This record gives sequence, C-alpha cells and structure tokens, in this order.
Amino acid sequence: MKNMKNITFILMGGLFFGLASCAEKEATVEPTPMDPFAVKTEKMTVKVDTLFTELENPWAMAWLPDGRMLVAERKGEILIFKDDKFTGEKLTGVPEVHAVNQAGLLDIVLHPDYANNGWIYLAYAKNLGKGGALAIMRAKLEGNALTNQEELMVNLPEWEGGRHFGSRIVFDKDNYLYYSNGDKGSRPVNAQELNNAHGKIHRIHDDGRIPEDNPFVNTPGAVKSIWTYGNRNPQGMVYDASNNRLWAVEHGPMGGDELNLIEKGKNYGWPVITYGINYDGKPISDITEKEGMEQPITYWVPSIATGGLELVTSDKYPAWKGNLMVTALAKMHIARIELDGTKYVGEEKLFQDLGRVRQIAESPEGYLYAITDGSGLLVKLIPQEQE
Repeated sequence: MKNMKNITFILMGGLFFGLASCAEKEATVEPTPMDPFAVKTEKMTVKVDTLFTELENPWAMAWLPDGRMLVAERKGEILIFKDDKFTGEKLTGVPEVHAVNQAGLLDIVLHPDYANNGWIYLAYAKNLGKGGALAIMRAKLEGNALTNQEELMVNLPEWEGGRHFGSRIVFDKDNYLYYSNGDKGSRPVNAQELNNAHGKIHRIHDDGRIPEDNPFVNTPGAVKSIWTYGNRNPQGMVYDASNNRLWAVEHGPMGGDELNLIEKGKNYGWPVITYGINYDGKPISDITEKEGMEQPITYWVPSIATGGLELVTSDKYPAWKGNLMVTALAKMHIARIELDGTKYVGEEKLFQDLGRVRQIAESPEGYLYAITDGSGLLVKLIPQEQE
C-alpha cells in the first residue's frame, strides 16, 4: 500500500510539473506579427501584395493556360508576366489603336474554349481617319505574336475625340460574346437611338455573326448586334455563370454611377433618366424614373467613377464568395457589393487610396488581382489565415 501511494505521488507530481512546463512554454510563445501589408476588412484579412509599379494606364488582365499573365495598356501594348513577375516581354502584332483620352486598347479576353481553338479577343478604339470607333477583333498567339487576326465588329459611326468607348468583353455559358460601348460623351442621346452602336451593350457569336434571337434584328434601321441600350459608359461587365446573369457598371455624369442587371432588349434610361447632373452643376433630366426604363440595382451619388467589375467565385475568399467587386477610379478603392439574389444588400469600401483602380480580375488559381491607372500598380490580394 505504501508503494502504491509513492507511485501515485510520483505520477501526480509528474503531471503537475508537466502542466507547469507546458504553461511556461505557452506563455513564451510569441504571437505571429500582422503582415504590414495586410488589411483587416469586415469579413476577411487580406494582404495587398504589390507585384509591379511601372504600368502606365493598364485596362485589362488575362491569363494563358501556361500560367502567363497578360496586362493590356491603353496605349496599345500587352505586357507578359510569369510567376507574378514582369518578364520584360510584350506581345507583338497588336493592332494600332486610337489612343486618345479614354480610347485605346480596352480589353483582352480568352475564348472559353481557348485550349481547343486558341482565340484571343481584343476590344480597342480603331482610327478611321476623322475619328475612332470601337472595334472587336480576335487573333491567335504564336509564341509572343498575335496572328490570324480577324476583325469582327466596327461600331459606327466613327467619333472624334476619345470619350466613352467602354469597353469590356464577356462570354456566357453558350459562348455568346457580349461587349459594351459608351455613348461617346458629346451626344448622350446616342444611347437612346437604335440606328447607332453607341451607348449600348452588344451580343454576337464568337465569330462575329449576329444571333437570330437578338432583340432588334427585325427592327428597321436598328444595329442588329444591340442587346441593351440607354447605357452611358459601361467600363465593367461580368457574367455570373451559376445564375446565368450578366452584370455591368457604368459611369454616370456628376453622380449617378450605376450597377445594372443586363437583360435582353431593355432600356437603361440614359440620358432620359439619371441620378446625376452635368459637370457644370446643371440638371440633365428632371426625372429619375420612367415607365419602360430600368432602375439600377444600386447607384452612387457622388460618383465613385466605376471602372471594372468582377464576381468572386474562388474558395480562397470564402467570406466574399458571390460578392461583386467594383473598382473606383475617382474614389480610389474597391467596393465589395453584397447581394440577395439580384437585390442590393450593402457594400464595403476596401483598400482606400490604393489608387485609381481600373480593373479587378480573378485568376485561374482563384486569386484576385487589381491594376491602377496613373500610379501604375499591379497588386495581388492574398487572403490571410482566418482568426
């Protein structure tokens, strides 16, 4: 019995000293310091990793299957990145662009079946002599050269100056191609007239043919590619494949930037209805609603100057999944938009003063990248360990 008591004492003593030792070790563990470039948002902590600082006026990003990333500059250059670093190389064979004001090389997108057909699509302003017109073309890539170029659409009439060209390209689940074109600025009523291509979102086949079920194919004098009209200057567009929805953001004048759900044949009101006013402070319209014209899902007064648009589908951002990301040029942030179906729930301003954020895009690996105008940044948003 005496031996049993000694064993019990030894075991209890060992347990006590063991616990004390563990507690001492735990007490000396230093907490992991916060990454100096990490930002704690409402729902996630995200590191803003600056990858490149020497862009000029970048407008678009695309990823090739081999992992290379393409960044399109408005002036007509396409830079090649590999493993998040600039390779020093650029694509050759890029068509000459009408680089004036907001016009130039505006988007670069791979066909959804790129692995089999090799088509890359560009949206750019083309010089037609007296002015420019938004052109949509496709090409193939041989090494670093764009070859087999095919011009699919030239959006007439040509226009002097370089305001309000849009433009974004997206594909839907059936490989229809949608692209946006601004109203050209100096004549807002373009957006309400079906006999010109301006102030519209268009829909074509991937080879440039006009779909037979487009809403205005049988309307005399109408541009057959029009899908929606009354759109002022949509510079952001994204397709939600899970719900078969097309979203777009467009610049208002002074106030009245809009997020719209884009649906066949609908009129989005510009310039008949608007929540903005002229830059000189005078009203554009005395109404904000009219029968037969769509209301935005949400709008911004004052303007944030909406640029690009992305839908978060990646599991790397679980708290943001299903949210829309809207870039803000004038207000220099990214707006995270929460939705309930197609209804606006609320938003959060992310990364204030990041710069004039032109575009945000999700890579094939599921990371969000953003590019800034003027300050010339390429950044990667890296989610941190959740608390």
